[in-house]
Amino acid sequence: MAVPAGKPSTSLETPADLPITYANLARIAHSPADIVVDFAHLLPGETNARVSARVLMSPLSAKLLLRALAENIARYEAAFGEIKVPHASLADHLFRPITPPEGPTPGQDKSE
Repeated sequence: MAVPAGKPSTSLETPADLPITYANLARIAHSPADIVVDFAHLLPGETNARVSARVLMSPLSAKLLLRALAENIARYEAAFGEIKVPHASLADHLFRPITPPEGPTPGQDKSE
């Protein structure tokens, strides 16, 4: 996101020991004063996910994050192509059981 003219840019310091958390699931809740996003990792075939990070934001900060994410996704898609979103739930698409292809298996006689 571009910094408006006349405003100083912010410098972010990232600690060397900052843990990295992978999340493929997020739960979002809100109150009149806060937006809460819980991030979790759901393993294939599992039904329970453990929250590994919780981010608490003001509604204004959450809306600005939404805008920044939209701008970054647009830039990503411009560079690498459209991100396809499956029609089913993302978890169903990513973690569905592997189904064998239809038809005879290799080495099987088609007349069986």
